Amino acid sequence: MKIELKRVSLAVASALMASSAFAAFAPAVVYDQAGKFDKSFNEAAYKGAEQFKKETGVAYRDAQISSDAQKEQVLRDMARKNMDPIIAVGFSYTQAIESVAKEFPKTRFVIIDSVAKGANVKSILFKEQEGSFLVGMAAAMKSKTNTVGFIGGMDVPLIRAFACGYVQGVKFVNKNDKVIQNMTGTTPAAFNDPARGTELAKSQFDRGVDVVFAAAGGTGLGVLQSAKSAGKYSIGVDSNQNYLHPGSVLTSMVKRVDIAVHNTFMDAKNNTWKPGIQVLGLKENGIDWALDANNRPLITPDMEKHIKAARADIISGKIKVVDYRANNSCPVQ
Repeated sequence: MKIELKRVSLAVASALMASSAFAAFAPAVVYDQAGKFDKSFNEAAYKGAEQFKKETGVAYRDAQISSDAQKEQVLRDMARKNMDPIIAVGFSYTQAIESVAKEFPKTRFVIIDSVAKGANVKSILFKEQEGSFLVGMAAAMKSKTNTVGFIGGMDVPLIRAFACGYVQGVKFVNKNDKVIQNMTGTTPAAFNDPARGTELAKSQFDRGVDVVFAAAGGTGLGVLQSAKSAGKYSIGVDSNQNYLHPGSVLTSMVKRVDIAVHNTFMDAKNNTWKPGIQVLGLKENGIDWALDANNRPLITPDMEKHIKAARADIISGKIKVVDYRANNSCPVQ
């Protein structure tokens, strides 16, 4: 009996030590330059935080940077205010997270879309290529010119993964279809330039594109508007953007950043949060394509049938979608 009591006491002590290893629960989110109302990536994170607040009644803090130089400053300020966990939205926070996490080892940090090192850091990644494959299929089946487009934000492996998955989906439907690709820029500002998105979209339409997928954050809003004005189809990204231009937005490649934020806050609240790497794809409901009342008239029963079949085959492993980031290359162009 004494031995059993001793074991129980040790277990309880270990649990208490584990839960007290981090600061008191006080969640926070830090957005990138595009801001929490970008109708895309950042807004998905905001919605996840809002859902958590609605369910639990627990408030959270948030902040937005206006320049890259502010990343460490904002994260450090949150940590000094005893916020915990602190979620950084976007791969560009990688270096800042690693630096600040070392300074505040009792604070839990989370980065979305990148891997950051640290015993108190969780990295959440997505299989963007899987969802992009499905919307690529939709684009190919909808196109009448056999020429579709892709407009990415910052030219980095993450956005190349969107593009590569998209091209694989297009070629899965018709190997002879042409995919015209453009990247907006080489700095984070490439995700917040709607005017440039409009310009690139118009250029692609002039070259025969009649469906364009924009994986470019706020820049994509210019692409979607341009498609609407030109009588073409667009494909949204990250958040479900079908509602922005009903009848013109063919579908959206949904990246459930909202679920990632919500679940992270909930895990921290329930003392089940763990550092390390988490990857979310179709199987984990972290990625999907959007079908709702706004785009229902655009998706024929035959299109839906084929996309759903491919979705099931990707989940089962029958269809293997290559991740550009594996070797920094794409098997199709």
